[in-house]
Amino acid sequence: MVSENLLSCSKRSPTTPKFCNSFTTRIFSDVAGDITIVVGGESFLLHKFPLVSRSGKIRKMVAEAKDSNISKLELCSLPGGPHTFELAMKFCYGMNFEITAANVAHLRCAAEYLEMTEDYREENLISRTETYLNEFVVQSLEKSVEVLSTCQLLPPIAELVEIPNRCIEAISINACKEQLVSGLSHLDCNSESTELKSNCLEWWVEDLSVLRIDYYERVIRAMGTAGVRLDSIVASLMHYAQMSLNGIEKCQIWNPARMKPSPSMEENHQSIIVETLVSLMPTDKSSSIPLSFLFGMLRMAIMLDAAIACRLELERRIAFRLEMVLLDDLLIPSVRSGDSLFDVDTVHRILVNFLQRVEEEEEENEDCGYESEGIGSPGHGSLLKVGRLIDSYLSEIAPDPYLNLQKFIAMIEILPDYARVIDDGLYRAIDIYLKAHPMLAEHECKKLCKLIDCQKLSQEACNHAAQNDRLPVQMTVQVLYSEQLRLKNALSGGSGRRVSITENQQWHTQRSDVASR
Repeated sequence: MVSENLLSCSKRSPTTPKFCNSFTTRIFSDVAGDITIVVGGESFLLHKFPLVSRSGKIRKMVAEAKDSNISKLELCSLPGGPHTFELAMKFCYGMNFEITAANVAHLRCAAEYLEMTEDYREENLISRTETYLNEFVVQSLEKSVEVLSTCQLLPPIAELVEIPNRCIEAISINACKEQLVSGLSHLDCNSESTELKSNCLEWWVEDLSVLRIDYYERVIRAMGTAGVRLDSIVASLMHYAQMSLNGIEKCQIWNPARMKPSPSMEENHQSIIVETLVSLMPTDKSSSIPLSFLFGMLRMAIMLDAAIACRLELERRIAFRLEMVLLDDLLIPSVRSGDSLFDVDTVHRILVNFLQRVEEEEEENEDCGYESEGIGSPGHGSLLKVGRLIDSYLSEIAPDPYLNLQKFIAMIEILPDYARVIDDGLYRAIDIYLKAHPMLAEHECKKLCKLIDCQKLSQEACNHAAQNDRLPVQMTVQVLYSEQLRLKNALSGGSGRRVSITENQQWHTQRSDVASR
């Protein structure tokens, strides 16, 4: 074989063949090139004999040519383009070059295109690339990922020779093997700190982020079938989202005026990524996907106008653990122009999903002796936590001047009465809303205040309400009456059922003061 440095040529003009006349081998040292092959706009001055002895396609093209002295051929759509063709020609001339994970997929596809099979020469290029794939690539997770990533720029011929399928299968199998090995060396991960736990995750979690989303999806599904740990799959999904969607929220800070009538190609691509990642999330209830990640994906799905099914799935997953959600997570900006500042509709749907979940759990536990009417049921504790969370949420969104009254009321009414032990949080939210919306009609104020159960207000809240000028008169009277009953019950419990004349006089005096306001 000749040394590879014989390939060096002086700088050429666009019309000069890539393999210039000085390119020779020992066999053809005195024979000038007799055929020019054009690939991707670049010309290669070559010799027919070494080409037709290895490539069935070139042999057929020469044989089928009407002019037996044909001196120029054009290969359209050769996989890998001029660079890969140059390597294939080196092989035909018996020159040294290295098959690597970076070029083996291109060479295998080019060899298929050029029909470089054993029918024309033993150990032809198809055979040599197949040997490398079988002996080196499929045995290594890292090389399989690298080769699969190179397939992203190849035409469908890559699928025809099944390079992606073999790499995907190899990745999933090798990931399982590494999982078993790492499991033996990290048996105490569950008892260690969070920092040490993160070190137990496989290294390939980061490597998969170089894959195009369609290949990545196939890899993750194969891993799930092969039995790769769910926590590793979740970690991979999170890392892929971080790498492929990084900076989207910063670039699209909420601003209705900046919303475009039609999304760009990049936004459409990002939307496909979000939808695919959501579809890949493990369905196993034991898999704990961080709520912060779910909310991040939900915000992304809303901003990118992802498919409704994608958003509903994220809302359902969040609703399943709503009692563990933080208030800041629920403050999702609205992307609709002229709408309220916060996406109340999304939070409302999450709450509906949560209540359906509680109802289903109650039905499942009826046979265990629990009451089905909420109080005392297994889901009541979760419902109380969510009740406090929603009251805090209502207080946060109440100052929004664009917040529709009907939406505000709908968020209050959806929770059952037993979701609130006291109504102080609800009273605070309604008071803030009344202050931020001074133009509400009287009947609207009455409708809103009827949602407060005065008997569930604390002493402090009652004292505040009794002096609150924003409340309708009827509401203030009801608060005073509730306080009077409370005082009466307290006195009855302490000294029989006697109520003093002074107490009755105090009640009538307070009522008269309120009526005169």
